[in-house]
Amino acid sequence: MRPVPARLRVVVADDQALVREGLMTLLDLAEEIELVGDAADGQQAVALAASLEPDVVLMDLRMPVMDGVEATGLIRAADPRIQVLVLTTHADEESVMAALHAGAIGYLTKDTGRHALVSAIQSAAAGNAVLDRKVQERLLAAASIPAARKDPLEGVAPIDAAPSPDRAPLPDGMTAREVEVLVLLSQGSTNAQIAQELVISESTVKTHINNLFAKARLQNRTQAVDYAYRHGLNRGRAV
Repeated sequence: MRPVPARLRVVVADDQALVREGLMTLLDLAEEIELVGDAADGQQAVALAASLEPDVVLMDLRMPVMDGVEATGLIRAADPRIQVLVLTTHADEESVMAALHAGAIGYLTKDTGRHALVSAIQSAAAGNAVLDRKVQERLLAAASIPAARKDPLEGVAPIDAAPSPDRAPLPDGMTAREVEVLVLLSQGSTNAQIAQELVISESTVKTHINNLFAKARLQNRTQAVDYAYRHGLNRGRAV
């Protein structure tokens, strides 16, 4: 986790003037936030990010000239220290995955409250992934997993199950236990919940997460959700 400054420098990018100005008014009430710029399209957001070096860019997706997905990719490529937190009305699977692929650390919908938004900005600045509950539900629904399913590992064989010749190899050399952890992590479980589910300690969970992040070259939980989705792991996989 990276250290978070007392006041976070934030750029707001949204093509709708009323929305953009409303967000700035709300965030201006937060002592933890210093608004340093606003952009009406993705191209402006990229330019402001380069010149102002904010901690977080609050990014809309549907914008003229350059959309938020392309802008996110350019900002992250130019300076990985800048985190991009998507704030949009679109919570569909395609939009979410495109933003995560581009490097966004979080994805929120515009019905997020002010306090939750400020908290999300702080989490993003610290390098922690942030996913709106609606977004998590959409990803789970897309993977055909009920959000309240009691057994998130249904279809995943026990850790000591003998490997079968016709089973596909696990991605990036992960162990079966690491896949179990990833499945739970991708469904929004905390380290404590994963430890309880697998009957292991939280320190062991952290070790598994560090190992699978290194093997899959992941940097945060948002990327882990994306990775699990792309490999079909959050559908439940026999290992």
